[in-house]
Amino acid sequence: MDENLSPERRMNMKKIGLVGGTGPESTVMYYKKLNEEIDRLTEGRAFPDIAIDSVDFHRAWNYVSEGNNDLLADYLEEKLRALDAGGAEVISLTAVTMHIVYEELAKRFEKPIVSIPEVVRDEIVSRGIKRIGLLGTVFTMQKDYMKKDLLTSGVEVYVPTEEEQELIGKRIYEELERGIVKESTLLELTEIIRRMQKDNGIEGVILGCTELPLILNQENCPVPCFDAVEIHIRKLVELAMN
Repeated sequence: MDENLSPERRMNMKKIGLVGGTGPESTVMYYKKLNEEIDRLTEGRAFPDIAIDSVDFHRAWNYVSEGNNDLLADYLEEKLRALDAGGAEVISLTAVTMHIVYEELAKRFEKPIVSIPEVVRDEIVSRGIKRIGLLGTVFTMQKDYMKKDLLTSGVEVYVPTEEEQELIGKRIYEELERGIVKESTLLELTEIIRRMQKDNGIEGVILGCTELPLILNQENCPVPCFDAVEIHIRKLVELAMN
């Protein structure tokens, strides 16, 4: 990101549009961090123009759980079009799991949607990582929407065992989505990461759910962690300011 932008260019920012609510805690995180980063880059001269159109988390999650991808795509497309109609120029989903229908949305929606898997792939490839672990919802760990860009770029992707996946999914849905952070859950997650480091030789781990940064970070993670939210936010800021 160019930190030497002129004040004029810094003030002439594009409006950011976020499909929020999946879940509420990560939506708050996006809003807060986008404001903090742009405030920092403009040296206190500006905050971003942000529009958020929130989905009903339970409705969206039920579509995912039941495999109703067409209904999920319809629902998210409705939100994307509302953001577009409101003048948003940099538009994105704010949940990795919702990218299960990203390709369908990209076909239907005329404007670019800033993809979390793509920007995470770019970051990992730029760091020279060849073996990466992936944590997220059960859908993210089992499906290919977070993995395929990495695999086609020559990066090996490893996920936890089925039993570990079930545990992680339960902790995300029952705790982190509700803003509950427990020390016992942190210990469980770090044990899983250490096991993957030993068994799979992972050089880092993707926090592939937007709630995982609520509990895992560079300070407490046993290997370098790639925070999908942080990486995504940096890209949104770059696009909004450039």
